[in-house]
Amino acid sequence: MEVKTSSAYTHSGILEKFEYDNTIVRNFGIATVVFGIIGMLVGLLVAFQLVFPELNFGIPYTTFGRIRPLHTNAVIFAFVGNAIFMGVYHSMQRLLKTRMFSDVLSQIHFWGWQLIILSAAITLPLGITTSKEYAELEWPIDIAITLVWVVFGINMFGTLIKRREKHIYAAIWFYIASWVTVAMLHIVNSFELPVSFLKSYSLFAGVQDALVQWWYGHNAVAFFLTTPYLGLMYYYLPKMANRPIYSYKLSILHFWTLIFIYIWAGPHHLLYSSTPDWVQSLGVVFSVMLIAPSWGGGINGLLTLRGAWDKVRDDASLKMMVVAITAYLMATFEGPMLSLKNVNAIAHFTDWVVAHVHVGALGWNGMMTFAILYYLVPRLYQTEIYSKKLLNTHFWIGTLGIVLYAIPMYVSGFTQGLMWKEFAEDGTLRYGNFLDTVTKIIPMYAMRGIGGTLYFAGVIVMVYNLWKTAKQGKFVANEAAEAVSFRTQPIGELKGWHKIFETKPLLMLVGSLIVVSIGGLVQMIPTFVIKENIPTIASVKPYTPLELEGRDLYIREGCNACHTQLVRPFRSETERYGEYSKSGEYVYDRPFLWGSKRTGPDLMRLGKKYPDSWHYHHMREPVSMSPGSIMPPYPWLLENKMDYADIEKKMQVLRTMGVPYSEEDIKNARNKIDEQATQIVENLKKEKVKVEKNTEIVALIAYLQRLGTDIKVQEQTAQK
Repeated sequence: MEVKTSSAYTHSGILEKFEYDNTIVRNFGIATVVFGIIGMLVGLLVAFQLVFPELNFGIPYTTFGRIRPLHTNAVIFAFVGNAIFMGVYHSMQRLLKTRMFSDVLSQIHFWGWQLIILSAAITLPLGITTSKEYAELEWPIDIAITLVWVVFGINMFGTLIKRREKHIYAAIWFYIASWVTVAMLHIVNSFELPVSFLKSYSLFAGVQDALVQWWYGHNAVAFFLTTPYLGLMYYYLPKMANRPIYSYKLSILHFWTLIFIYIWAGPHHLLYSSTPDWVQSLGVVFSVMLIAPSWGGGINGLLTLRGAWDKVRDDASLKMMVVAITAYLMATFEGPMLSLKNVNAIAHFTDWVVAHVHVGALGWNGMMTFAILYYLVPRLYQTEIYSKKLLNTHFWIGTLGIVLYAIPMYVSGFTQGLMWKEFAEDGTLRYGNFLDTVTKIIPMYAMRGIGGTLYFAGVIVMVYNLWKTAKQGKFVANEAAEAVSFRTQPIGELKGWHKIFETKPLLMLVGSLIVVSIGGLVQMIPTFVIKENIPTIASVKPYTPLELEGRDLYIREGCNACHTQLVRPFRSETERYGEYSKSGEYVYDRPFLWGSKRTGPDLMRLGKKYPDSWHYHHMREPVSMSPGSIMPPYPWLLENKMDYADIEKKMQVLRTMGVPYSEEDIKNARNKIDEQATQIVENLKKEKVKVEKNTEIVALIAYLQRLGTDIKVQEQTAQK
């Protein structure tokens, strides 16, 4: 559309009239609400699947392993992502006193992002996934994300360049740092070589892949779920309270220290793993240091409300802001505590981490998003909120939902962590059967589901309230505004070192990039360059062609969502699972599959522990082998046929990345598959199980029987 601009002379410069683009704000707001409902509904289904396994519905596309990443992607990138763009497009125009740089780029950004979300909604249930936490989407979608992110960046920096307000407010510092850091994280973590249109292998392997992934994974939380929302807090909280931010100096200290320290903390997800000890220690140190800037920002927000508590008492949307910041303070204290090795030894792989994550997601991201929606919709439609009673109702049932979600998950996590480690008087594990823990915590899963249902009910109340609000008002697509451009008026002398950054957006961009790059470079370069950080083991060989296909099936079904492949060096784990994991065992794992949570037992040493028939029956009907199991059955694996059409391409791509497959290995791949599959079929036949050798279950059994068998205890020191 053509945007009309006019100007008039005033004593302080030329007064220019222009219009804000509210259409893009409304569109992202609608997408936020729609995908919030979808993402939370999928989350409720995932939650209740752990109570009632029959809710997996016995079909591939709705199993826990496939839709759990659908839930996380929908909530993070669809719900929160659209909310970020909604707030950024609204606040930037007003802070910079200008319309966005390009209406066309705004629309490309909006529709491009929705198509990416739609692509995720299609591919993840189909089992098309890289399996990497928060980065499950395959390479064509990764490229699309990059292109849309560049469009967003051009639009944002174009707006900064054409701005009328010289000073760049604190909120925009966080937007800039978020944009450049997410770009860096996404590009590096998405280095992969395609095999076909929807299949690729990570450029990194094993320990290196784990380090890059959690550098990305932790900082996706930092720079997608945290720093953009801090920017939104710095704009919307003062607006809603009608008070200036408490401390300008604290905002400067908060910004630079937060973005510098955050990037170092990723390795705290890998404590007691096979990553080098020095990397783990750096992760712990910087995680503890994170408390200071995180709490500095949260306190800056809460103290902004000094003297406005009467308004908070009467305005439920401000109450939501208070709950959001309180949840942020809780999560950013708990996170560093969970990174302490003695706490992590109990908490890691348990539901404690699920509780921690959802305090942040439901409290910090959810409540702030709701508060901003309640602020924006009446203004976009030039009316008042339809019902303050419904707003208050949403606040209370939403807050209660968070409590009823988090407390059972904390209890569940404490229970798991302690039961896994408890020994009886005779020196044996008191709960040697992993299912003893699972059956104990199912009531907690049920309570979690009730809490999630309450939270979701609050969202439905909000949707009705906002819909009625919009219906009673009139949408203003192009909001009239006027301002004097700093380019047409005398500029006062700049004071203070930080004013340089606050008036030069490209300098802020470069400064942010330098600050956030340091931690990753220090941690990753030595790990990649110095061979001693990841010693190899002579007996560890690449996967056979059939095992490689089985591993891809394991990834397709999302088995790593419930099962880890990492035995930590604790007596309780070596007694339960076997010899602890060595870094050299993972050199051919692309991607790594250490996992994040143990809903089921660790599988690192599963190979040869059970006969082939056990795995067959376990996938056919888990409870037949493990009474009380909440794992869904996988009957399609017993029926689906494999043609191994891409096996040569897969091996060739892996060879390109350093896996020692010879030309002869690749040429004879089909023969090797036939030979190994025939042996598995013969083993099953002895147990009166008939199966064709080209079925998926045969390939999966081959992979499962390989796990952890490359080394024996007496061979641990055999280095090459």
